[in-house]
Amino acid sequence: MRKQLVVVIFLLTAAISNAQSTKTITIGLLADENSVENAPLLEKLQSEITAVVGQDANVVFETPIENGFDLGRAKANYLAMESSEVDIILAFGVINNIVLYQQKNYAKPVIVFGSVNSDFIPLPSSQKTSGIDNIAYIIAPFSYSKDLDAFNTIYEYKKVGILVDNYLPDALPIKELFDNYFADKESTYELLNLPDNGDISNLISDVDAVYLAGGFALSDAAFKNLVSIINENQLPSFSANRKQDVEKGILATNQPESNIDQFFRRLALDVESIVNGTNPSELPMLLEYKNRLSLNFNTAKEIKFPLRYSMLGSVDIVGGENNFISENAYTLLDIMKGVIGLNLGLEAERKNIDLSSQDVKTAKSSFLPDVSASATGVYLDPRVAEISGGTNPEFSTSGTVGLNQLIYSEGAAAGITIQENLQKAQQETYNAAELDAVLNGSVAYFNALILKTNAQIQAQNLEVTKKNLEISEQNFEAGAAGKSDVLRFRSQLAQNMQTLIEAGNQLNQAYFTVNQLMNNPIDTEIDVEDAIISEGLFSNYKYQDFYEILDNPKLRPNLVDFLIEEAKNNAPELKNIGYNLAATQRNYRLNSAGRFVPTVALQGQYNLALSQSGVGSTPTTGIPIAPDGTYNFGLNVSLPIFGQNLRNINKRTAKIQEDQLNIQKSNIDLNIETNINALVLDLTNQIANIQISKIAEEAAKESLDLTQNAYSQGAVPLIQLIDAQTNYLQSQIASANANYNYLLASMQLERAIGYFFLINSEDNNQDFIQRAQEFILSRN
Repeated sequence: MRKQLVVVIFLLTAAISNAQSTKTITIGLLADENSVENAPLLEKLQSEITAVVGQDANVVFETPIENGFDLGRAKANYLAMESSEVDIILAFGVINNIVLYQQKNYAKPVIVFGSVNSDFIPLPSSQKTSGIDNIAYIIAPFSYSKDLDAFNTIYEYKKVGILVDNYLPDALPIKELFDNYFADKESTYELLNLPDNGDISNLISDVDAVYLAGGFALSDAAFKNLVSIINENQLPSFSANRKQDVEKGILATNQPESNIDQFFRRLALDVESIVNGTNPSELPMLLEYKNRLSLNFNTAKEIKFPLRYSMLGSVDIVGGENNFISENAYTLLDIMKGVIGLNLGLEAERKNIDLSSQDVKTAKSSFLPDVSASATGVYLDPRVAEISGGTNPEFSTSGTVGLNQLIYSEGAAAGITIQENLQKAQQETYNAAELDAVLNGSVAYFNALILKTNAQIQAQNLEVTKKNLEISEQNFEAGAAGKSDVLRFRSQLAQNMQTLIEAGNQLNQAYFTVNQLMNNPIDTEIDVEDAIISEGLFSNYKYQDFYEILDNPKLRPNLVDFLIEEAKNNAPELKNIGYNLAATQRNYRLNSAGRFVPTVALQGQYNLALSQSGVGSTPTTGIPIAPDGTYNFGLNVSLPIFGQNLRNINKRTAKIQEDQLNIQKSNIDLNIETNINALVLDLTNQIANIQISKIAEEAAKESLDLTQNAYSQGAVPLIQLIDAQTNYLQSQIASANANYNYLLASMQLERAIGYFFLINSEDNNQDFIQRAQEFILSRN
């Protein structure tokens, strides 16, 4: 008991002693500007320093002091802080960097980090620390000249506008730097002061590219305005600041994504070293990280920037907040309507309807009067004319008008009925072709969406491979993995690039198909908007209701029966056969009982002698003279007795045709039932795929993250990481395509029932749903 008491007293004494010996460190902050946008970064930095210093000291932060980009004020701020109770000074920004670089002596430990890049700090390659008592510099691999080199690799600008903050040209020899850089280049530059509101519309009239060398402290609204103006003028742009600028719409940057975390960790470690007695002059200056070229795909599309496949291996392709949509971005409804109105195949089918209408008119014309007129001129042998007594003169002209009017003909009447039915059958042929064209448009749309998603996923997979390659290189440099891992991922990078190129070409081919269906020039640049069940275009068309009925095994059989009934009522193929049957049956009646119906026609003629001359033109006395105009009328009734047995042959032919059409009708009925049952089963499969693929994708993503982390620590072999990446790629594709496959199967089912929801009115759709509900309820 006494020993335990001694131990407790010893521990309490040690704890009290340790508490009394913990020192308090006050950190002063010097900044060029203390803006609202920078507040979260400052808070993150303070948390990082507090966490790293830990139990070594109690850290107190003074309120940051800003200089407003004024050199004199910056120097006064530093001297005031130097004479205060502050223990360590952290200085940020270009102006503070310049002021402290000009100082010769430093009374307190100072850590300087600013946006002055390596172009302005000529350091020997062997120098790793400042070597100056009480000051440490953190120099990141920022470089205007290297940025411009990288910019030129993706776009060969002729005159680049370099945007800088107003204070920068007076604070740094920036003009001298760019003059030297462009001295041996064919391209030129123009230095442009960046307004606080980001409005540069009056500054960029004669430049073909923009390099953003300033603007780190721009407000979100000003930066958005800046990006909008640059992209509206279709100017390629490049940021010197951060990858987030690219995500907000700037075309490209050479800065990696996570450098801010490295900066804060280095600052925290330097503070910890100073707290533990290390002189800042001994702290490492260079903050090493690899530059990485990033490019915004959406911005590239918006400004029509030519993306080359050669970029894919060295450039990170990212999206952007502007989410550019092509002017010719089609929804499914756009393509459906466009196919109906513009497709050349349907236009040709419409001409068939016009031709069948002409056939009906031709058939009806049999009952129209047939009127003809003729004129005759005769020269008669004078010897004959002379003895004719004036009845046949040597020269004579005459005119005749004839009339034939069919009163009734069973064949003509049957012809009209037959042609009318054939015209209706042709209309149903067109209706079937229209439904097929709409389905083909839907298939082309979803194929394009699937291929577009596949290309996007392949691009993401390429980025995963780049990350894995980076991890393998780090492991190799640390001795945790062999060179073979690096070579394996380099090989996979090349393969992924090839796959991505193929995916892009397949997507372009899908766009060609859409353009063909829409009667666009094949090379028209288009895009397709996304389609999600019960969202956007599909939110008003009861797809979710249909989805829920399909997912209910009790309701599904009744729904199938209803759909089969609807399909048979709507099917243009069945209606076409019905009209052809009617035409065939009329032909059968014509050649059976119709053969006994006589044909009745009216005939008439009027003759007029126009002139007579020459020998024999004078009538002989006593011979009657015919009147100048004569006419006659007659009624003709005919009934064929035996027409080479053609009537019986035609009757038998019509009967065979009728049997053939009835067989075709039965076959179509059977096909409808088979197709609808198969499509409903396919839809139920797609429902399962939608749910399962989501779970699989989430699990695969988590597995990949865990495996990447384990591989970076040397805990798992390379093959396991590759398997995790491949599994995630496949699950992404399956998950993304499950939604499209369901909607595509829905379009195929709608074609089978002859009713597309999207191109019908809301009233018709409501009526359809009501009939379906009544049918299903009546079966329960």
